[in-house]
Amino acid sequence: MTSDPLAPLDLAFWNMESDRHPMHLGALGVFATHSPTAGAHAADLLAARAAAVPGLRMRIRDVWQPLSFGGATREADPDFDPLNHVRLHAPTADFHAAAGRLMERPLERGRPPWEAHVLPGEDGVSFAVLFKFHHALADGLRALKLAAGVLDPVDLPERGPRPVEPPRTLLSDVRRLPALLPGLVRGALSDAGRALDIGASLARSTFGMRPSSALTSAPSGTRRTAGVVLDIDDVHRVRKSVGGTVNDVLIAVVAGALRRWLDERGDGSEGVAPRALIPVSRRRPRTAQPQGNRLSGYLIRLPVDDPDPLRRLDTVRTAMVRNKDAGPDRGAGAVALLADHVPALGHRLGGPLVGQAARLWFDILVTSVPLPGLGLRLGGHDLTEVYPLAPLAPGQSLAVAISTYRGHVHYGLVADAQAVPDLDVFARAVSEEVQSLLTACDA
Repeated sequence: MTSDPLAPLDLAFWNMESDRHPMHLGALGVFATHSPTAGAHAADLLAARAAAVPGLRMRIRDVWQPLSFGGATREADPDFDPLNHVRLHAPTADFHAAAGRLMERPLERGRPPWEAHVLPGEDGVSFAVLFKFHHALADGLRALKLAAGVLDPVDLPERGPRPVEPPRTLLSDVRRLPALLPGLVRGALSDAGRALDIGASLARSTFGMRPSSALTSAPSGTRRTAGVVLDIDDVHRVRKSVGGTVNDVLIAVVAGALRRWLDERGDGSEGVAPRALIPVSRRRPRTAQPQGNRLSGYLIRLPVDDPDPLRRLDTVRTAMVRNKDAGPDRGAGAVALLADHVPALGHRLGGPLVGQAARLWFDILVTSVPLPGLGLRLGGHDLTEVYPLAPLAPGQSLAVAISTYRGHVHYGLVADAQAVPDLDVFARAVSEEVQSLLTACDA
């Protein structure tokens, strides 16, 4: 397999990592079983199948050649051994407690940056698998594809072939240059204007209402995870009652849960309106784009200080409509797009500084990870719950990832364990907020 240069945003993720802030994302899947040996069998299956998934063999290697000085590539690891990546653990009574400890540990950078941890349940009727993928290896969509490669096969609808581009040569590029030049100039001017818009929006976003100190902290390097399961029918009831989208409701639930959590822990929600980054995928899977993260984002103020749940939802809906009207290429949430205009060496030298600056950009990450509607299995055992887990930015205490799977919404929560020892309180507040919205809609 040939080497594949890291896209600029992947290179940024690779270089902003530190021991206390690993840049891997995760997913905790819970499987139902009736066999106490199912976890061990699942670990054997994962190791055997991983060898046949080309993407799982890819390591990231730094490049110091003149034309790509400071860059990095994905390339096949000649010493790849699945047993270095798949680990079977002792039985546990708390999958999330175990996942939190495992999410603390950075992935080994000299090997393909992924791991699968199998956690047998003490109850004997379930086991869990924690997948970890470095953000430079895969975004949420690609991580899902890689994980699906080691689960039981499913019948997916066939897609049409990708368009094939004719081979390009230096002579053909020179001949096309006069026709391309006006477009290149317009593109450069458009990029400059977009960069100015993003910078101005980012500056404006730093003013106004304050975030809570509970959402920012000195990094401890510790992690805690929790999960919440909601009935998708409840979310649709709210959406149909007041309008907007399912995503609007799910984001508004986060705002209401933050209010409940802050008030209960004594920090108070008055005057609190944290900036939430809502990632937006710009990947176009049917084109011949290179692999890599293609992300932008929307930035909105969460109306945590508003006591009315329906007004909170209306504020979120209005902010999301405004972001969508502007598009994902402009606004403060689109800062990730600027990575394309930074040379490789700039990412290498400035990565740690960019990571530290995340707290100036947003206060909390709220991301949605799509999952297939089909039921997934491992070794014949049904996947019953799946919690996406997002990386925690330096200086931030809490990240929220959301997936919908087979009639249920799963919130995956990741927090700095020292800054947020009461993550279970926030998880409970998520469930309570949905009930509050339902009650308000029925009133």
